[in-house]
Amino acid sequence: MTQMLQARAGQITPAMRIVAEKEGVSPEFIVDGLAKGAIVIPANINHANLEPAGIGAGLSTKVNANIGTSPHFPEVAKELVKLRAALEAGADAIMDLSIGGDIDTCRQEIIRSCPVCIGTVPVYQAIIESRERYGNLIDMSVDDLFRVIEKQALDGVDFITVHCGVTLEVVDRLRREGRITDIVSRGGAFLAGWMLHHERQNPLFEQYDRLLELALKYDVTLSLGDGLRPGCLADATDRAQVQELIVLGELVERAWEKGVQVMVEGPGHVPLDQIQTNIVLQKRLCKGAPFYVLGPLVTDVAPGYDHITSAIGGAIAASAGADFLCYVTPAEHLGLPSKEDVWDGVIAARIAGHAADIVKGIPGAREWDASMAKARKNLDWEAQFKLAIDPVKARTVRKEKNPADLKECTMCGEFCAMKVIGEYLGVDMKC
Repeated sequence: MTQMLQARAGQITPAMRIVAEKEGVSPEFIVDGLAKGAIVIPANINHANLEPAGIGAGLSTKVNANIGTSPHFPEVAKELVKLRAALEAGADAIMDLSIGGDIDTCRQEIIRSCPVCIGTVPVYQAIIESRERYGNLIDMSVDDLFRVIEKQALDGVDFITVHCGVTLEVVDRLRREGRITDIVSRGGAFLAGWMLHHERQNPLFEQYDRLLELALKYDVTLSLGDGLRPGCLADATDRAQVQELIVLGELVERAWEKGVQVMVEGPGHVPLDQIQTNIVLQKRLCKGAPFYVLGPLVTDVAPGYDHITSAIGGAIAASAGADFLCYVTPAEHLGLPSKEDVWDGVIAARIAGHAADIVKGIPGAREWDASMAKARKNLDWEAQFKLAIDPVKARTVRKEKNPADLKECTMCGEFCAMKVIGEYLGVDMKC
């Protein structure tokens, strides 16, 4: 039985208890959210070393990190280094987006080494294997695609991105709409190309019940992908994007009818003033299903700094109700991320998520900031390092910028406002 079906039966599973303890809520709160579909716990029955996490309403905003091989960088070992960096930086989930080298080995090694939930995009592997088998991408058969989905589920993948809403009707809407960047989703582009070549409906939509049966069998959470997410601000919130979202909303309800856990993916590149609208639309059309957003990026002109553009958008999106942030690294739009890029991407997304959690009233969020404020007031550097989102960076900067015996910092030195006002107010400083 899936976590959703067990919740509906009133059963509190070990995973539900773990999530409740992590979040500072009651197990009954988790059970209720799972039963309604407002919370998911991606937990494949075959992921043996999983430490479960909950995603959804009333829970802390989660962060995903994308890693994976490419044709130019097919080494599995390098991706395992990035995995460790992502975990050490505090990622709540990992997606293996491998498209080069030994894809099966990469995924299996990541699963063996990863205690957090793992996602994939199965159509990537299906398309690549099609090219190897048939000499091109578009001769992939429907059975080829579903064979890959089940293989990845057997390995222990906890959630899969499936672009079920990229239908012939939606693609036709896109053609009439006219966009600058057309389709920037790799999975969405693969499927749209396959559909247009074969003049056939998307098999993930047409055989959605088949997909649900696989998800039910392994308790794989479906992450309904936004194949038509906007790739630039000019394309945001257009008719094609919204029509796909309408389709996804209907598919959410069909998943719930079967007891399958499901979340919905969202944009993308979105201007600041449209972010809240996008969240409201998704929550309304998808009946409160957890929302997983890429960024969103709030400007197109910051290559090399897109971890910042996405953190700005992510904070606004999460504070408006998004539940799960996919990180964006400084390498976005430029190349495959390095270990350092992965670290910076996770930290930026975690900052965005925590800023939103303060607004959402998530248990412990404001208290964390209050503890940091007290440590700063007391010039308690060790406490500040321990409380920092990135303790390594905080400690390193402190060491590089200040003499070892300086109790304040070199920004103000003896004129430190905290120290001066403390003396005049008669407050003892704990230096």
